[in-house]
Amino acid sequence: MPTAPQPCESLGLLVQCRPGFEADASLELQTSASAARLEGKIEARAQSGFIVLTHDKPTPHDDVRRRLDLSRLIFARQSFHALAMLDALPERDRLTPLLTAIESFGSRFSALLLETPDTNDGKEQSGFLKRFAPLLEAALTKAALLRPDSPHLPRLHVFLVGTQCAYLGVSVASEGSSWPMGIPRLRMPKDAPSRSTLKLAEAILTLLSADEQKATLRPGLQAVDLGAAPGGWSWQLASRGLRVTALDNGPLAPSAMATGLIEHLRADGFTWRPKKPVEWMVCDMVEQPSRIAPLMAEWVATGRCRRSIFNLKLPMKRRYEEVERCRALIDQRMRTGNIKYTLRIKHLYHDREEVTCYLTRR
Repeated sequence: MPTAPQPCESLGLLVQCRPGFEADASLELQTSASAARLEGKIEARAQSGFIVLTHDKPTPHDDVRRRLDLSRLIFARQSFHALAMLDALPERDRLTPLLTAIESFGSRFSALLLETPDTNDGKEQSGFLKRFAPLLEAALTKAALLRPDSPHLPRLHVFLVGTQCAYLGVSVASEGSSWPMGIPRLRMPKDAPSRSTLKLAEAILTLLSADEQKATLRPGLQAVDLGAAPGGWSWQLASRGLRVTALDNGPLAPSAMATGLIEHLRADGFTWRPKKPVEWMVCDMVEQPSRIAPLMAEWVATGRCRRSIFNLKLPMKRRYEEVERCRALIDQRMRTGNIKYTLRIKHLYHDREEVTCYLTRR
């Protein structure tokens, strides 16, 4: 993948994913690209943490963007349009060839995202990135290429693979994560019952817009948590002022009950029903995804809740196919009721063998 021959032409798409999910990310990207009539070849290496789709011919990235929405990719933590690949960076001076290639793009940028694969090899470069990032930012600023005060401009990605290879590309804020490598830097709250609270925190930040968060996570609203123990998700909602009915036959942690906003009921999440409709239903039950998806759709379709965030625990193989099967089950239920809906699905950083979904009526 040489440098793009014309400014703003995409040579391909680079998708970062959780190591071990390259096959799923490849199948999803190939399927999406074919539907968008984008021809190209997928390159993927197991446990590498990223895949690349090289276009058969360079294409203006605005054209690619109109045909394929990268933000809809489930297994992508971060995605961008690749404009160049440099594979012989000198260890003593990576800055000069990178800056030369970036200047050739003929564009300015709103932000710099300096990234590596989320692998052990990538983590070994963390020390270098801390030293190199200020140097590259300073050089881009001096060349009048970096304009943080202009968010409408594309973002510049510099994706380092090893010590000598770098992919350079662009994205707009709406199609990629705001966090480098798609990894949020969330601190574990000291009073949270479990680390699972970070999954719901990341889901809220990733799947809901700022306006949606403000409108739907107001203090005093009612929520239900199915499969709540030990209470990490209930605690996350209560910490935002919501009143939560937590369902689980297991115990909730004292720190969850100490919020004073959580009522614990020992009941079956598949059969229990609220007396009145609630704003939120969340669910992190360890159960077959083909059982969870219809249950979530039923809650939203019947008006038991206005919106839901839930996890689908995936099999070790054919994960993408299982997600699409669950999507079809949800769609079938909504079509039966002639209900328009929004469904967003993402494999989050804090997820492992699961994806997190947001479902609501439109």
